[in-house]
Amino acid sequence: KKIEEENKAIIHSVFPRRSSFSRQAAGDKTAEQIVAANVDYLFLVNALNHDFNVRRIERYLLLAYESGAMPVIVLTKSDLCSDLEQKVLETEAVAIGVPIFVVDSLQQLGIDSLRQFVDKGKTIALVGSSGVGKSTLLNALIGSEVAKTGDVREEDSKGRHTTTHRELFRLPSGGLVIDTPGMRELQLWEGSEAIHATFSDIEELAKGCRFRNCDHENEPGCAVQSAIEEGILAVHRLRNYKKLQKEIAYAMRKQDPVLARAERGKWKKMTKQNRKK
Repeated sequence: KKIEEENKAIIHSVFPRRSSFSRQAAGDKTAEQIVAANVDYLFLVNALNHDFNVRRIERYLLLAYESGAMPVIVLTKSDLCSDLEQKVLETEAVAIGVPIFVVDSLQQLGIDSLRQFVDKGKTIALVGSSGVGKSTLLNALIGSEVAKTGDVREEDSKGRHTTTHRELFRLPSGGLVIDTPGMRELQLWEGSEAIHATFSDIEELAKGCRFRNCDHENEPGCAVQSAIEEGILAVHRLRNYKKLQKEIAYAMRKQDPVLARAERGKWKKMTKQNRKK
């Protein structure tokens, strides 16, 4: 409710969040950092330069699925890519069923294909590492330079922070877009449910394993290992699947006070045992 004479407003109630993209806050403290909330689409922005990394895409996808928003992968800087078809194939292999778009924001190439997501009443958030071109993409969507852009170091393709805070912009279509600062680290906060969607191919293969509790290592009758041997599944994808599973379990232990105490006790015990050796 707005109070005209005082130029103030009173918040009477807050609706529940319908989506929330969050991560483990940077540093040692166990805390959730909400990056963007109440968005319909998450544009997972990745550059097609030397910093391109499908393992990072898997990590972003996991948190996107957990958020409740629909993930859309945007591959930027297509003008810097000499093996575009290969990188798109690699992305398709890990982003099963997710829309993938290739753009060159500076030349406005591929931008029109993204406008279907920014209709009036819709909200999108741009998330990704530093230097992937989120601010340049935002400028292309709006049609003017509303966001500052920066250079990328040639030696390692790492970007410098140009967006230092989250900001909401209104697009000409009436849609809303949230520009977020680049994230140099993306530690998991949740994901126990989303991992099923992110690695649906592995979980589907696992149904064919001889043992229900198969670890997909050296067990006889492992359908996942058979798929790797036959070239159907990349071994790196399985490794990342297991790595993220462990990270999720660790995050859950840190968030649960009882499990956190047990975890600390376990490491203290191991430290004492090592000292005795």
